[in-house]
This record gives sequence, structure tokens and C-alpha cells, in this order.
Amino acid sequence: MDRDHLPPVNVVNACLRDGRGGSPTAVLDDAPLSEEQRRRVPVTLGTSHAVFVTTGEDGRGRPTASLRFFTAEGELPACGHGTVAALALLAERSGAEEYRVSLSASGRAFDGRAVREGGDREGGARYRADFDPGPVQLRRPAAEETAPVLDALGVTPDLLGDGACTIASVGRPRLLVPLRTRSALAALAPDTDRLRAACDRLGLLGCYVHSVPTAEGRAAARMFAPSIGVPEDIANANSTACLMAHLATGQGADSVTVDMGDTLGAPATITASITAGAEPGPSGPLVRVGGTAVLTHVR
Repeated sequence: MDRDHLPPVNVVNACLRDGRGGSPTAVLDDAPLSEEQRRRVPVTLGTSHAVFVTTGEDGRGRPTASLRFFTAEGELPACGHGTVAALALLAERSGAEEYRVSLSASGRAFDGRAVREGGDREGGARYRADFDPGPVQLRRPAAEETAPVLDALGVTPDLLGDGACTIASVGRPRLLVPLRTRSALAALAPDTDRLRAACDRLGLLGCYVHSVPTAEGRAAARMFAPSIGVPEDIANANSTACLMAHLATGQGADSVTVDMGDTLGAPATITASITAGAEPGPSGPLVRVGGTAVLTHVR
């Protein structure tokens, strides 16, 4: 599918930092397209992901939206920054200053919200969006599981933070890898082919490598996901939700702010917090995750 045959596509920069950067994400109304055509959308537009949206209403007239997420490699059960991007577009279309919607993806229903923060109503509107990513499942991997992944990442024992690596899942598992410093994180140069092979063997979406959060709850992260056709993601909200659940379980933290995208020249920031006043679910604490998004243009 070339640009001339694309249906109308909104490009939304999701998870901005201080009003700039973010992850360009294709968002479009769903249409009768083949899987191959859906996979071609992000390739054609040069985005990592594409989100296909079907809107409706529930029995009480409240808005609903079904989301499907694709990369060049195929469909994903969830995409955090894609959800942020879709929420921003839906909020803009609604005209509301605060927009709430019942979302569904891969058979799971969850709620989303977007609040207008500024921008020109004729274009470039900016929204703060957040959503419930679902229960986060955590487990401690065996050393033989992490060794080939860490080797492909180029992470040696002296670089690891005090916390152990963790496999976390919101739909698909990924490995959380803590590093002592931001400088060690920035210097990583993974062997992409070996990393993909290691992740494929373990059934991992990829690796979310992060610095140890400061006392104020600020960290940096890089998400390597060659198994889904994304060598490095500018922003990854679902993995940040996984980190939040891990920090809450192990350290009692209630919020985290994560900077991403700097090595790619696209600064991005994601925030996650424990849902205030909510009792932990069967899988652990309930998390809310989100970021700021701006609508850039329509192709």
C-alpha cells in the first residue's frame, strides 16, 4: 500500500516531553483492510505503530472505541503509546475539554480519559491522556533465561542495578532490566539479531532497560523490541506500567516518570502511578499510565 492509496490517516505524536518530541503514531478509522495492508500502514508512513479505531456508543449513549494495533511484523494485543494517541484523536473529535471513553482491545474492556491542555483548535491540539493498562503479571526469571538477553544487550554484571531482572506482562511478556546509571543506559548498543533470537526463544516482546529511579521517582528507559519489528521504541507506555507495578510491589513506590527516546532524537516522557484508593487486584497493584499527545497532521 503506497501513500496514494492510504485511507485518511492522522499522525499523532504521543508521550511528548515538555511539548516536543514524542512517538509519531498513525491513527485511522478501521476499514476492511487485509492484515498485510494494515502492516503496510506504519511502514508507508514511517511510524513504528498504527492504530485502527472503531467507534460507537454503549446502551446508555456513552462513547466506546475498539482499538487494533499493528507494526510491520503484525498485530499486537496492546500498545500503550498507541492508546494515548487514539485517545487524543478521539478527544479532539468530541470537542470536549475532558473526554472519557470505554475502550476495548483484544477482548479486554478498559477506560480511557483525555484532557485538553492547549494548542490551536484548528490543528495541533494537545491532550493529556491516561488509561488502565490492565493487570500486570510479574515473575522472577531464572539466570539461564536472562543470560542470553543480557549478553545480546551488552549488559555486564557491573552495569546492573540493585534490583533483579523481572519478566512482566500486560498482554505479552517483556524483560525489565535495571541499570545503575543513565549514562550506562545511553551507551548501550545491542546486537539486534542476537537480541531478537534470544527474545524469540523466550517468547518475549522485547527488553525494557531502565535506570534506577531517583528518590523523586524519575528514570530513563530504552525499549528494544526487534521481535515485533521495532529495533528501539521511542516511547513504551505499557512497559512503563509494568515498571510501576514492579516498583510498587518491591519498593512501595506509588508513581514514576520515565524519559525515553533521547538516543533516537525524539524525547518522550511517560508517567505511571498506582490507582489512588483502589484495592490491589489478584495480580497486584492497579496502575494508571499515560502521557501528552499532539495531533500533527492528516495524510
